[in-house]
Amino acid sequence: MGNKDWFTSWFDTKYYHLLYKNRNDDEARLFVEHLVANLNLVPHAKVLDLACGKGRHSITLNRLGFDVLGVDLSSNSIEQAKEFENDTLHFDVCDMRKSYQKNKFDAVFNLFTSFGYFENKDDNTSVIVSMHEMLKENGVLVIDFMNSKRIIDSLVVSETKIIESIEFKITRNYDGEHIFKHINFEDEGVEHSYTERVQALMLDDFEALLTQNGFNILSTFGDFDLNAFQEDTSDRLILVAEKK
Repeated sequence: MGNKDWFTSWFDTKYYHLLYKNRNDDEARLFVEHLVANLNLVPHAKVLDLACGKGRHSITLNRLGFDVLGVDLSSNSIEQAKEFENDTLHFDVCDMRKSYQKNKFDAVFNLFTSFGYFENKDDNTSVIVSMHEMLKENGVLVIDFMNSKRIIDSLVVSETKIIESIEFKITRNYDGEHIFKHINFEDEGVEHSYTERVQALMLDDFEALLTQNGFNILSTFGDFDLNAFQEDTSDRLILVAEKK
């Protein structure tokens, strides 16, 4: 597996979904509800869930009354998400560096640290530009990212998780630019090894990316309850921005 495309291989495996199967869906639902209340989107607004995975946030947005498109690079995730499609909820495969539909959406959501995967930092700009192109005038962008500083300061170097009889051995490290998560396990006599690599982007990195590419930052939050962001203590870095 080439380092550059780690996300392409890992996200399409059944083991990725197994390792993260205990994600708190209730917490995700409440987070989306808090965001929507804060954004004051009009009823039936057209919303894009960018890097939607299997669609858990898309489903909540649709239940709140929005016309939702969820897109992801993982064809396996999209295949599973399509089981939930209806007249106002659709899914498709898309690379987030490319515009799916220009001037289409009232809001774009990029949630659960679905940014900073690429080796080339210019790709970060490509993603922001595509977001800008897909939004209508004065459309709203939400990026939910990890709080990189807190992650680095409290990095869990090693742990083991046993899920459905598979022992996942996980190690982490920080190289000054990226946070790495190395995942090793055996299943049915076959050894598997994957590495997640995410750029350790800070608030000032996002401020530069957004303001230099056509956005005004409206709010910055530090957790799913939308409390103010504090660099040393916040769990998340959540940015709300408006297309200029």
